[in-house]
Order: sequence, then C-alpha cells, then structure tokens
Amino acid sequence: MEPLDKSMTIEEIVTQVQSGMTLGIGGWGGRRKPMAFIRALLNSEVTDLTLVSYGGPEVGMLATSGKLKKLIFGFVSMDTIPLEGHYRQARQEGRIDLMELDEGMLQLGLKAAAARLPFLPTRVGLASDVMTVNPEIKTIKSPYDDGEELVAMPALPLDMAVCHVNAADSRGNSRISGPDPFFDEWFCRASTKAYLTTEQFVATDSFNDPKIALQMPVERSLVHGVALATCGAHPTSCGPEYGMDLAHMRAYNATAKTGWQDYLADYIQGKTLSAYIEQVGGESAIKKLPLPVF
Repeated sequence: MEPLDKSMTIEEIVTQVQSGMTLGIGGWGGRRKPMAFIRALLNSEVTDLTLVSYGGPEVGMLATSGKLKKLIFGFVSMDTIPLEGHYRQARQEGRIDLMELDEGMLQLGLKAAAARLPFLPTRVGLASDVMTVNPEIKTIKSPYDDGEELVAMPALPLDMAVCHVNAADSRGNSRISGPDPFFDEWFCRASTKAYLTTEQFVATDSFNDPKIALQMPVERSLVHGVALATCGAHPTSCGPEYGMDLAHMRAYNATAKTGWQDYLADYIQGKTLSAYIEQVGGESAIKKLPLPVF
C-alpha cells in the first residue's frame, strides 16, 4: 500500500478554515508563527474566528482586518515589542471578546481538550483577577480528605490548529529543531484537524536518528496536511534557520497608529509567499537574521 500523501499548498490549508471556527495557532509571541498561512488567511473571506494562541503578530493582523471575534490567550507580544500594537488598539476599542488567561491555564485548557476532559484542576488563578475577568471559569472542591478548592480550567477544544515546523515529510512526520517547541503538540492534540507549514520537505528516513525523535512532538496521526513554506515564519523567528526581523516587526507595529493599508497592500493583498519573501529582501537576507538569545 502506498503511504498517505498529506502534502498540500498553503492556500489549500486556508480552504479548510470556515467562518465561526475556533482556530489554534502554534508558536510563541515572536517565535515560529505560521505567518505565511496567516497572510493567506487574510486574503480569504473567512470571518468571525475565535483564536487560541500564545499570541504574536497573527493576533494583531487578524484583529485589525476584522476577522477576529474572540481571542483566548496567555499574552500577545512580539518579544522585543512587549505589547503587539494592533491587538492593543483592538482591545482598547472593544472590538474583540477576550478570555485572558495565565499561560499555564491556557496549556491546561489545551491538555483537557486533548484528553477529551471537560476541565483540569489547578491552583493557578485563585485569588487573582483571572477569575474576576472570566466569571465563566468555575471552582471545584477536591473529593478527597483535603477538601481543597481548585480552579476547574475548562477544556479549549479547537476546530483546527496550524503550526510551523522546521522539517516534515509528506506523511505528516515533522521536526521542530529549534529550542522553542513550546506547546505546539497540545494545539494539535486539542484540535479536530491539525495542519503544518514547514521550512522544507525531507525524506522519511531522515527521521531515523533516535536523537531526532526528541524533536518530533507532533504525532503524524494528528496531521491532516503539510504545506511547504520556506521562510514561512517571517517576520517571526524560526531557529536555527533564522531569527526575528526586528525592523520589519517594528514597522508593522507602527502601522497600528499610522494605518496599515499600505502594509496590507505591500505585503499581504494578493501576494504569494515567494512574492512576499522577495518584497522583504529575499531568502538569503532572512536566513542571516540573528537568532534570539534565550
């Protein structure tokens, strides 16, 4: 039997997104975000999304374009830019609904969804404004002798998740070879369908080294499709291939005050990934960007 070929284009992944979906985006702030997918999504007619993310520029872009209904998040930052400007503006103007969580609570919500549980207990959030701003989050009393009151962090089931990886094969095996795998595996496990964009397609036997298995947190069985997106995390980093494009992120962030129509026209509207890469200086320039220091 021929192995299942899960390779597809970024545009084909976008066609799987429907208005009103709950969408999980992997990566962390300004690191390893599937930005090629996000730009393609901005060129679609999809709206009314609920986004679950440790947010970076994808949050601001989706919010300022009017595609975001609700954001469930631990933070929205681009690392050296502590607070993403378009997100700040959308929040101040009340244009999106919010479920603001502690970073660990967000992880527990994904893990509960992955385990098909309604919630997971935690002490995190007690005696904090997390409970004040999220009155829908309940507490539960331990059934054991301690009788402790705990937060019942609700599951965060996703209709779809998209993550960016360093390498993948056409079967859905993948590798995150940088130092920042974070919680991508839990986004994929919590979702009905998970998709990957990848810096490169490789042969399956390139994963045979047991040491590489430690860099493969996303199970092949979770992956419904993989699209080639070389430099597809730009302007966020994708170590060890390239770092953050700080100048580009600052210029993008500034458009929260000046208006982002020129940015939209220059970098997003009708742009293929190859045209975008050329617009920002080319692949060789991107791969010279210094890596973040952890």
